Amino acid sequence: MDYQGILDQIQDKIDCKKLPGNVATYIPELAKVSPNKFGMHLCSVIGDDFSFGDSTERFSIQSISKVLSLSLALLYEDENLWKRVDVEPSGDPFNSLVQLEYENGIPRNPLINSGALVVCDTLISNLKDPKKEYIEFVRKVAGNQTINYNKKVAESEKEQGFNNAAMVNLMKSYGNIRNDVNEVLDLYFYSCSVSMSCQELANTFMVYANHGCLQETGEQILSVKRTKRINALMQTCGFYDEAGEFSFRVGLPGKSGVGGGIVAIYPNMYSVAVWSPKLNEKGNSTAGMSALELLTDMTGSSIF
Repeated sequence: MDYQGILDQIQDKIDCKKLPGNVATYIPELAKVSPNKFGMHLCSVIGDDFSFGDSTERFSIQSISKVLSLSLALLYEDENLWKRVDVEPSGDPFNSLVQLEYENGIPRNPLINSGALVVCDTLISNLKDPKKEYIEFVRKVAGNQTINYNKKVAESEKEQGFNNAAMVNLMKSYGNIRNDVNEVLDLYFYSCSVSMSCQELANTFMVYANHGCLQETGEQILSVKRTKRINALMQTCGFYDEAGEFSFRVGLPGKSGVGGGIVAIYPNMYSVAVWSPKLNEKGNSTAGMSALELLTDMTGSSIF
């Protein structure tokens, strides 16, 4: 497959300046990012890399981090986690308080804000130094010791994080948060602030395309069973209340973030990440959705 030729065609076909959408302005640091950034990187399971544009520039991965938080939590909680977080698509915005109250403080899935807050709560219960151990886990999966939090982004989110504070307090009232709410929020904001490039994201998510094995070392960091379940959650819940649209158009498990990033995997074949900060009304990258749709259309590759 001529992946580089296909990526070059995608770059030619998508003009970010003409696409609708806006950068996320409710997080002040994200509002400063140029809306015309556009990069894409694809890693194949045999170790080849293909890219275009701003693929090596780091950005805040935001909700993409929820997949990594979940992966770490499952190493400690395993099946017990599913007593506190469901595995169903939300069908509502990622920050819905109404749904959370209706379902007695049990989040629909771990890839929306409320679910990720419960995941952070479990990490605080299991880790001696959650922020340090979390970033060490991310670096191990990424095979990159330079990946870090963006403190400015984390503090910017914290200043405006009233909705997340409302959710965590609501879940605390139902007994589904067991630690101090401020500690939970702090870990959540910092995990969302992790900065990576498309190249680094694609490399990191190779573990989910490779049945839980790290590509460089061959270490089985996640069991095949857990990897299967995480991929299933990305397929059904990875795009807020637009997961059905992404499955329909792209047909790959993936996860988006309001920093404009999207990462997707094709098991046994490749991992791909795209970044373009303009978001649609659902909070997903407009150019990113189009780029991945073109990729699977032009390669004829999807899980379906």
